Amino acid sequence: MQLYSFFNSSTSYRVRIALALKGLPADYHGVNIRTGEHRAADYAELNAARVVPTLVDGDFTLGQSMAILDYLDQRHPEPRLIPTEPRLRARVLELANVIACDMHPVNNLRILKYLQGPLALSAAQKDAWYAHWAAEGFAAVEQLLVRHGGPGPWCFGDAPTLADVCLVPQVANALRAGCDLTPYARVMAVHAHAEQHPAFIAARPQAQPDYQP
Repeated sequence: MQLYSFFNSSTSYRVRIALALKGLPADYHGVNIRTGEHRAADYAELNAARVVPTLVDGDFTLGQSMAILDYLDQRHPEPRLIPTEPRLRARVLELANVIACDMHPVNNLRILKYLQGPLALSAAQKDAWYAHWAAEGFAAVEQLLVRHGGPGPWCFGDAPTLADVCLVPQVANALRAGCDLTPYARVMAVHAHAEQHPAFIAARPQAQPDYQP
């Protein structure tokens, strides 16, 4: 498999975690979204939305991290990230989609660049935008974990799921942006536990070949 990724992209980070958890090797291709490499014509041939990540598996090419994660779970079900039991599956997808649908889209790089570019917001206004939506999202995630997460060290039990795969990169983004995450004790406990796991360590931005400090 081939993975087109950017080291600081949280969506790419999700896929890297899943590949590592499943023990699946993939050749890494860095796509620098800061310099616009994702907008190049040759990359658009791989990914119609011109975003990262893109996974190439033989003659099959797939963009969008959530679709990639589901594909990997179907093709390589051990360890399973999306549970099969209906209620647990629904809980995992509920939390994952708070992050993937509500939080990430308004805080990703192209939105932030648009705020400071065409909309001419100041850096302080952009940071306030980020912090507001991060707080809204993490408050919801915290409540879901408190109400439904159970006693295990991961979001839902004793093994990582899609919820953890989505949560850890979003926490990393917020910490990098200087957000105060101390109100979200359960979120940060899951994050701290994941930070000790070999697959999550291997997927970290600073462990990628295109990493730039």
